Amino acid sequence: MKAVEMRGMEPAALAAEIEKLRRELLELRCKVALGEDVRPHRVKEIRREIARMLTVAGGKKEEGVKA
Repeated sequence: MKAVEMRGMEPAALAAEIEKLRRELLELRCKVALGEDVRPHRVKEIRREIARMLTVAGGKKEEGVKA
């Protein structure tokens, strides 16, 4: 998901998406620990997407305080 799309989301929807990605990341880490076949690059993609969403969420929070 692009940052522009994230900025258009409601804060509650953004938080739900972050939670979903965190759950997916946990599942991938468990699979790696168990030695199951996973796509290693997906872990990195999810971490970056979570960071991007948290950045957008923080910006929205800051806008609310300034306004």
